[in-house]
Amino acid sequence: MQNQEILQQAADQARGLAIDAVHACSSGHLGLPLGAAEVGAVLFGQDLKVDPSDGEWINRDRFVLSAGHGSMFLYGWLHLAGYDLSLEEVKNFRQLHSKTPGHPEFGETPGVECTTGPLGQGVGNAVGMAIAGKMAAARFNTPKHQIFDGQVVCLAGDGCLQEGVASEAASLGGHLGLDNLTIIYDSNDVTLDAMADATQSESVIDRFAAYGFEVERIEDGHDLQALSEALARARANKNGKPTFLEVKTLIGKGIPEVAGTAAGHGEGGAKFAESARRGLGLPEETFYVSDEVRSFFAERKSTLRSQREEWDEIFSAWQVANPEKATLLQSGLSRELPADLMDQVEVFPEDAKVATRAAGSKIINDLAKACPLLVSGSADLHGSTKNYLKDMGDFSREDRAGRNLLFGIREHAMGAIVNGIGYYGIFRPSGATFAVFADYMRGSVRLSALVGLPIFHVWTHDSVGVGEDGPTHQPVETTSGLRLIPNLDVIRPADPEEAAGAFVAALQRVDGPTGLILTRQGVPNLSQIPVSDRRQGVIKGGYVARTEEEELELIILASGSELSLALEAAEKLGRGVRVVSMPCMERFDRQDESYRESVLPKGFRSRLAVEAGVGDIWRKYVGLDGVVVGIDRFGISAPGSTVMSELGISVENVVKQAALAGLGS
Repeated sequence: MQNQEILQQAADQARGLAIDAVHACSSGHLGLPLGAAEVGAVLFGQDLKVDPSDGEWINRDRFVLSAGHGSMFLYGWLHLAGYDLSLEEVKNFRQLHSKTPGHPEFGETPGVECTTGPLGQGVGNAVGMAIAGKMAAARFNTPKHQIFDGQVVCLAGDGCLQEGVASEAASLGGHLGLDNLTIIYDSNDVTLDAMADATQSESVIDRFAAYGFEVERIEDGHDLQALSEALARARANKNGKPTFLEVKTLIGKGIPEVAGTAAGHGEGGAKFAESARRGLGLPEETFYVSDEVRSFFAERKSTLRSQREEWDEIFSAWQVANPEKATLLQSGLSRELPADLMDQVEVFPEDAKVATRAAGSKIINDLAKACPLLVSGSADLHGSTKNYLKDMGDFSREDRAGRNLLFGIREHAMGAIVNGIGYYGIFRPSGATFAVFADYMRGSVRLSALVGLPIFHVWTHDSVGVGEDGPTHQPVETTSGLRLIPNLDVIRPADPEEAAGAFVAALQRVDGPTGLILTRQGVPNLSQIPVSDRRQGVIKGGYVARTEEEELELIILASGSELSLALEAAEKLGRGVRVVSMPCMERFDRQDESYRESVLPKGFRSRLAVEAGVGDIWRKYVGLDGVVVGIDRFGISAPGSTVMSELGISVENVVKQAALAGLGS
């Protein structure tokens, strides 16, 4: 390989940056940045097809640091490669408002493709990005113009690969034949508490071979030539298999006192900073980068920019030759949707009585016709979640343009993969499973909310109305639990028209994820409320579903299937009862004060909320003196209507509880 000497210098200087940054703040993880320095040198100094001057270039390779605790690896190499990440920011590692937070955060640091840290998530994200890359190539490439051919490279450690989410995602990635994906396994035989053999004894490389990966072991992970050749083989691989490179490294290399031990994983070696710099041949000056290394990466940055400009010419020719494809691509990149999106969903018959999951089937198919970049998937439950896109194909080895993703029984991987497709930035992805299994994917959902990804999930079988499947499948706590995640919109629509508003709201949202909570049991179409009120009411999160006809005596709040019950109870309770539909607390809370006051006047305290689930979260609307009719226990196995009645979710009980809420006082 060329430039071997300068790349070795860069590797050692990157080690120095990591040592100095961790030493300066007395916090961080040195093991990976030091142990994988040569991997970084070959990736950023030779292999990755990126343009540091244009970090948003759509055909760039995506590099994912799944082992996000080793963030100084990424920050050091992004700085050296010429991204907009100054040496001052490196010096401010883990400090308030710096661009170098403790773990990589998407949107905070130029060149960071996804937020990682919870181990294994990056592997799932990388699989999602690779799927999106294949989708983009199938949708937009033409025989004359290949505008999408980027690779996805993921660096993971033992901790990542022990996590179930990584195993789930890798299994699916191998099955799908994602030969645009390379996973580099930093195999240093160490985890945080102990040597890796204390908790694992399988051959990881054989496991990935069984998944369907092209596998290779590099016995000396500090051999630049071997790394260069292996990465070149991975890039040239077009055999329908992703690549798995097990790279044997010495954790903490450069600090002899801790290298190769569990102590080398964290900041334990930082106290040896001065002797380590001497051992690496670095001067006493901290945060040192030589003029020669600076010059090398400046020249590489210029070369990469020239290569991207050559691609720009191909892209311009493609735009002229394919104006419809170009318009579609731009709509995906800008998150543009049809202005009349709500009108694309047909109005349901007034006498319809359908589960909101069944209504969702019609709605998502209507929207998919209007939004060609909407893709949907399910964790082996399309027959129950009803979100299959009809006549739009299944994404597979044979059909890269298919818009249905078959995740298998892999809920956590589904969440991470949907996030990865969202990070890629063109498609509008969604996934589906039963609401009770949302907890299996909670880590991925939490990260999508933290980052603000415009993705959504369909969670069906939303309450004890599931019935005979019993308490294991009756998610009494799930909806309230999801509402506790900041920046996640949780929408529980009451009928088909509210469901239409919910799906449109999910698509229109560009600053965070949405969870749609849908029923298994049929619910009446609440045709006494105008269609536009129901649809637009969901967009606002809450609205008055029944206006009092006399002096206000009681406000009943409800969501989902319980709205029809609340309306029926109000009829029995009299003309002074208002019913408020609250399908999405988060959206309602974002409305201006005047709108919220018009729905829930602050001065009126006689309030009752009803929802078939744990009810404490409703206290923010009804107060301590209000009443919540909920289910603060696990369910039981019986027909759904029987369970609802047995646990107090009935018109009779709401009427009974109304007196406690102050009706008539």
